Amino acid sequence: MQKLTVAEIICKINNEETFEAVSSDYSFTLIIHDYVHYVCGAVHDGHQFRKELWENCLHTEYERWFEEDPETKTMVQTHPIVIAGCDSRFEYDLNRAPETAIYIDAWGKQLWKNPLPKKMQEKSLQKHAAFYSVVHALISKIEKKFGVCIVYDMHSYNWKRWTREVPTWNLGTSNIDNDRFKNEIESWRAILENTPLPNNIKSTSKINDTFQGNGYFLKYITNNFKNTLVLATEIAKVYCDELSQIMYPEVVAAVESYLKVELKKHANSFYKAHKL
Repeated sequence: MQKLTVAEIICKINNEETFEAVSSDYSFTLIIHDYVHYVCGAVHDGHQFRKELWENCLHTEYERWFEEDPETKTMVQTHPIVIAGCDSRFEYDLNRAPETAIYIDAWGKQLWKNPLPKKMQEKSLQKHAAFYSVVHALISKIEKKFGVCIVYDMHSYNWKRWTREVPTWNLGTSNIDNDRFKNEIESWRAILENTPLPNNIKSTSKINDTFQGNGYFLKYITNNFKNTLVLATEIAKVYCDELSQIMYPEVVAAVESYLKVELKKHANSFYKAHKL
């Protein structure tokens, strides 16, 4: 993996070079092993939280981890194009618009002891902007090359905080063209429902049950690229004990192994149906 500036990453994309890179500020990674018609994203996978923010933060390391989406990059890491955040959403949230990307409070608890200085906010927002400049270049290249693109926007959620039964997988579709892409939406839901999970973990999937797909990553791509479908895909944190911060690597591996085959099949079916 190379350390590259945003300008160098965009240049490689424009030249259709394959590469593995971490941004020069270590805020995100992008792997392109082949230029294909689909992209996997894991914007909340990161846990880094820069040191100058530590003393001013009221949330503990565990509280930050609890709201992040660990291992969502791992679940799709075998695919040809994977972009993922390295920084915690508590520094800046890549799934929010720039004006709301820096939290004042988080899940009902004040985040900062003292208001975050403007210079510190600007440092975080520069990383947010850099990420989206690369996303724009990437999706532009895929649409230009293939005519269409599909993005698998991977997330996780804390199912134990819910007081009712919730699905293992939730697909948020409120901000995409449900009429145009209804077949792909339903087929992806069905694929997720059939995920074979170890330890007698039940796999269920629903559409817009716990979340509706209101994230900025989805909205940014959907609003800027008319022939790209973004599927906001949330897995309940059945792959860890979210209360004691213990990961279940065998569950993560099962999801990764299943999606290695089924996600690619789904992407190929999408391309055959919608290629221009």
